[in-house]
Amino acid sequence: MHVISKVKLREFWIQHADSKDALNEWYKFASKARWYSLLDIQEKYPKAEAVGNFIVFNIKGNTYRLIVDIRYLEQIIYIKYILTHAEYDKDNWKDDSYF
Repeated sequence: MHVISKVKLREFWIQHADSKDALNEWYKFASKARWYSLLDIQEKYPKAEAVGNFIVFNIKGNTYRLIVDIRYLEQIIYIKYILTHAEYDKDNWKDDSYF
């Protein structure tokens, strides 16, 4: 998978240093993965879930939520949001026009 973009991950972990290792681990795995469905993702990340048009990953023991748009045919992951659990619960991210 081609992940667009690691810059968003880096910007987040500058603000939330405790997320760096978990986000780096996710990035390294996702960059090498060949995912064609949510079931493929759940082999490695069993708690990943589809919410609307997005896939939501629990990061660092559910402390953070990584929200991505995956284009399976093109093998591209677009990072949409990385949120604290409290920010995620506010549901403001669902206002995204693509949702």
